Amino acid sequence: MALTDDDVREILRLIDESDLDELRVETAGFKLHVVRGDGDVSAEPEAAPAPKAAPATDGAGHTITAPMPGTFYRAEGPGMDPFVEVGAQVEPDTVVCIIEIMKMMNSVPAGVSGTIVEICAEDAQLVGDGAPLFRVQP
Repeated sequence: MALTDDDVREILRLIDESDLDELRVETAGFKLHVVRGDGDVSAEPEAAPAPKAAPATDGAGHTITAPMPGTFYRAEGPGMDPFVEVGAQVEPDTVVCIIEIMKMMNSVPAGVSGTIVEICAEDAQLVGDGAPLFRVQP
């Protein structure tokens, strides 16, 4: 049985609330190793990840949504250029932002080809699961 995103979030919440310094969880398709204090957090899929749901569509194109709740970052770090701007051409595997959840940085791919026409979320702000991040015109 593979771990879901919710399972991982719950494990991290429990670690945060406990006195544990290290935890290692392994299942058939996933390894999670968390070490408190030195910033070493890793999650490694053993098999190809399940395909993500296609971005939402409406008459105005596609909407790239947050795959999980967390802090939305437009750039890899402070003072760095954003991954994408309005007018940028993206492909399905183009990283458009990062969502941070419990000090784990999660790259978010566009999931669709097209042109960024709107940035819906504010940099460094909390977003909910499924919140619109970008609008893309095919």
